[in-house]
Amino acid sequence: MKRLYTILYLLVFTLSATSQSAYIPPEKPRLVISIIVEQLRYDQLERIWDILPDNGMKRMINEGTYYRNASIDYLSTQAAPGFATISTGASPSAHGITSDSWFHPFNNEMIYCVQDANASPVGGSFETGLFSPVNLLSSTFADELQMSSCGGSKVYGIGIREMSAIITAGHAADGAFWYDDRTGTWMSSTYYTRNLPPWLMDLNAMLLPGQYLNQEWKPLLDPATYPGCQPDSSSLERGFNGQTWFPYDLKSMSTKGRLINVTRDYSVLRETPFADDFTTDLALRLIDNEQLGQDEVTDFLAVTYSATDYIGHRFGPSSVEISDALVRLDRNIARLLEKIDGSLGKKNVLVCLVSAHGVSEIPAVLEQSRIPSGYFRLNQSLQLLRSYLNAIYGQGDWVRGFYDSQIFLNRGLIEDAKINIEDIQKKVARFMVQFSGIAAAVPTSAFEMSDFSGGLLRKMSNNFSQQRSGDVMVAFNPGWVEKTDNVTGHNSPWEYDSHVPLIWYGWTASKASVTRSVSTRDIATTLSVLCKVPLPSASSGDPLHELFR
Repeated sequence: MKRLYTILYLLVFTLSATSQSAYIPPEKPRLVISIIVEQLRYDQLERIWDILPDNGMKRMINEGTYYRNASIDYLSTQAAPGFATISTGASPSAHGITSDSWFHPFNNEMIYCVQDANASPVGGSFETGLFSPVNLLSSTFADELQMSSCGGSKVYGIGIREMSAIITAGHAADGAFWYDDRTGTWMSSTYYTRNLPPWLMDLNAMLLPGQYLNQEWKPLLDPATYPGCQPDSSSLERGFNGQTWFPYDLKSMSTKGRLINVTRDYSVLRETPFADDFTTDLALRLIDNEQLGQDEVTDFLAVTYSATDYIGHRFGPSSVEISDALVRLDRNIARLLEKIDGSLGKKNVLVCLVSAHGVSEIPAVLEQSRIPSGYFRLNQSLQLLRSYLNAIYGQGDWVRGFYDSQIFLNRGLIEDAKINIEDIQKKVARFMVQFSGIAAAVPTSAFEMSDFSGGLLRKMSNNFSQQRSGDVMVAFNPGWVEKTDNVTGHNSPWEYDSHVPLIWYGWTASKASVTRSVSTRDIATTLSVLCKVPLPSASSGDPLHELFR
C-alpha cells in the first residue's frame, strides 16, 4: 500500500506539473499590439457593458488585467499628446508634443505636431504626405524594441489620422500608414518608405471606402437598447447637415456634383464607424503579409481607432450614434482577437487597449440637470484682452493668438518695447481668470522656476515646454469647453477627459481587476520591462507590477 500511495502521489504531481507548465508563457511575446481608441471615457465602456458580446472588449476584461483607475496626468488632453505619452512613457513637457498644434512665435506660424517639409507623400496626394515624427523629442517603446533587436523587430503604426500612425510607430519603424481623404486610400511618406508594399497597393485597389460609403449608417442594435442615451433626434447635437437621427445616407453625403464630373468626398468615411472597419481591414492584412509574430523576435503593431472621436465631437458622449460606434468598434476588436487566436495563439501575443483621451458632455445636456457648465467664447475674450493691453502698453498687436488653451504673446514687439515678459504674462493671467468658465490662468514663467507636487498646477507643469508652450496656460472650469463648430470637446484635466480604460490581454496578463491609480505614462515603461528592452529615453512611468507574475 505504501508503494501504491507513492506511485499515485508521483503520478498526481507529474500531471499537475505538466498541467501548470502548459500555461507558462514564453520568455517574450512574439507580437505586441497596442490598440488606442480616441475619445473613450472609462464610464462609456461601463455604460454599454451589458449589450456587448463576450468576444471583444468584454473578453479582454474577463480574461485579462483591467486597470479601472488609469488617468492622464497633464493639462492638454488632446489626441497627439495622448499618442505620444502612451508611446514614450513621458509627459508632454519631455516628449515635446504639447498639443495637436502649437504656435511658433518667431516664425509667426502654426506647427502641426507631425509636419515635416522634408518629407514627401508616398501613395497619396501631396498635402497629406508631408509628415514624419521629427517633432517627437523622445524615443518610443517601439524605437527601443527596434534598436535592441538590431532592426530584427518589425514595427508598424496604422490609423485613419496621420498623427496617430506616425507618433505610435515612432522614429525607427518599418512603416506608418494613414488615410488619404482625397483618394480614399492608405498612404505613407518618404520618411518611412519610397514605395508602398504590393499587398497594400492591392488593398487600395479594392476601393473599400467607396463600398463602405455606398450604404446607410443604421444602428447595429435597436436604439432603445443603447443605455443612458439622449433621444436619437436630440436638437443639442450637431449631426450631419442638421440631421441628428438615423439612418444616415452615406452615399448622398459623400457624393459631390451631379452627372458630370461626379467626385467622391472620401473624408466622410472618417465620421462613420466604417472608418474603424477599414482600419481593421488594414491591420489584419498587415499581420498576414508582413508575417508579424512568426519568429522569436518580438514585433510591434500600433492600431488607432479614431471614428469615435469624429462622431463624439458631432453628437456628444451620450448619443445613440456614439454608443452604436462603440458597439461596432467592439466587433472590430473581436476580429483582431480572432486573428490572434487563429494564427498566433493568445499566449504569444500581448495586447494593450487604452484610450488617448475622454470627452466632455455637451454643456446643454449638463445644464438640463443643473450641473455647472458652459461654452467659453474665445473671440469675445481675446477682443477684451487686446483692448486691455492697448490701454496699458499703447496700441500694438500684443496677442498673437489663443491656441489649445494657451495664449501666445508677440515676443518681438514686447522685446522692442522693453517690457518685462514676466510682468505682461502676469497681467494677462490676472485678466483672463476673471472670465466665466476659467478655473486658472497661469504665466508659464511660473513653471520655469517651480516644481509643483500635485493638483491642477502639476498637470499644467507636465504640459509645459519652454520651446513650444505659450505665455499663459488656461484651464477651464469642469463642464466648460471652448466654443467651436463641434458641440463638445476634450482639452481639460478633469475626470471626464482624463479617466480612461486600460486593459492588458494575452501573454502575461492574468485575470485581475486593479483599482489603484496608474498613469498612461506607465504603459511604455511596462512594455519595455516586460520585453526586456531599454526604457524610452524620456520615460518617467512606473512598471505595472500586476503583469509581472
